[in-house]
Amino acid sequence: MRRITLAVLGIAVCLCLAGNAFAAGATKDECVAKSKEAAAMVNEKGIGATIAEINKKNGKFVWADTYVFLMDLDGKMLAHPMSPALVGKNVLDMKDKGEPGKLLFKEFVEVAKGKGEGWVDYMWINPGDPKPRKKVTYIYRVAGKDLFVGAGIYE
Repeated sequence: MRRITLAVLGIAVCLCLAGNAFAAGATKDECVAKSKEAAAMVNEKGIGATIAEINKKNGKFVWADTYVFLMDLDGKMLAHPMSPALVGKNVLDMKDKGEPGKLLFKEFVEVAKGKGEGWVDYMWINPGDPKPRKKVTYIYRVAGKDLFVGAGIYE
């Protein structure tokens, strides 16, 4: 009887921990707030300071299971804390991981140039999971600049 009780207790603890891990994921509201905060930083502290902060893996624009990135309207990645190899590159021709493959960065630019803000959905690989999953990214144009920021979550 004691073994059953311990097993049930162990399962309950695991479920609680798993629930906390899922609850720790970023939210859409946080993506919007952090994107707007990064855009404001460009105008308040300058592009150089913002790029430096966004590029920090342990900076204020990396939280839970996501991060903010910064691009220009020509499709050049200016700051990315998780994929520094993309920084300085034009990414307009990169496709998502869906079939047949969507030009996600081109769509990011279109949203920034058009409405100035909005959500873009696409298929992407979550680190540690080889199967592509749906991801949605909030795009927000920096006021008065040919720049935009974004942050996304897996659904």
